[in-house]
Amino acid sequence: MLRLKNLGSGSSGNATVIEGSDGLHTRRLLVDCGLGIRQLEARLGQAELTLADIDALFITHEHADHIGCALSVASKRGIPVWMSHGTHTALGAPDLQGLLHIAHDMQPIDLGAWQATPFTVPHDAREPLQLTCTDGDVRLGVLTDLGHITPHVLDQVTDCHALFLESNHDTAMLEASHYPAFLKRRVGGKYGHLANTAAADLLSTVRHPGLTQVIAAHLSAHNNTPEMARNALSTAMDWPPEQIEVAHPINGTHWIRVRPS
Repeated sequence: MLRLKNLGSGSSGNATVIEGSDGLHTRRLLVDCGLGIRQLEARLGQAELTLADIDALFITHEHADHIGCALSVASKRGIPVWMSHGTHTALGAPDLQGLLHIAHDMQPIDLGAWQATPFTVPHDAREPLQLTCTDGDVRLGVLTDLGHITPHVLDQVTDCHALFLESNHDTAMLEASHYPAFLKRRVGGKYGHLANTAAADLLSTVRHPGLTQVIAAHLSAHNNTPEMARNALSTAMDWPPEQIEVAHPINGTHWIRVRPS
């Protein structure tokens, strides 16, 4: 069994718990930790978890809304933390007292009953990674913080049963926004964030009968709306809009079990 619960998704902070169980053993990975410690503990509490229930951390890249309290939590709680060499370097190569594990593109991380496989994405960070996760029966793709879809990215998220997918902005809203020109170029550029149309294009490409769950993630608070993201992604999947989940920037999502086709 594989399931996830997002604890918050967006520029105010990102964190997602992924949990896998074989009926006897349960292991939980916290993907990103872009919250303050009190926020993190409170949101874990809403999921009926504590930091003691987290077996490992995975940091996708060094941006503040993904790092948050990760280093202090890992050190104080003795939680192993996985990140790329580039991310570790960008953070100043902190000494994590033996807790650091370097993650590599396409090298699976063993979590007992399940495994997570990092893969590289194009984003304006030192060596950003995203994940696919599987327990052998179902497959989950976690794909946020990238500016465009590469063939490598496409290969990794094909055949997923569920996708936690960035749908950051509406292109017209971004262009008409009060953002300065450099920020518009960054967000909408090849190393920024996926527009609704780009996320929809990806879904149109990877759509298959086994893909039954799509969660829109990392929505811009200023240049998107949940309705616009839902409409774009549901059209690509030929689903009613309400079938698309949207991760809230503060409340995240409920627990979502990855279902086989």
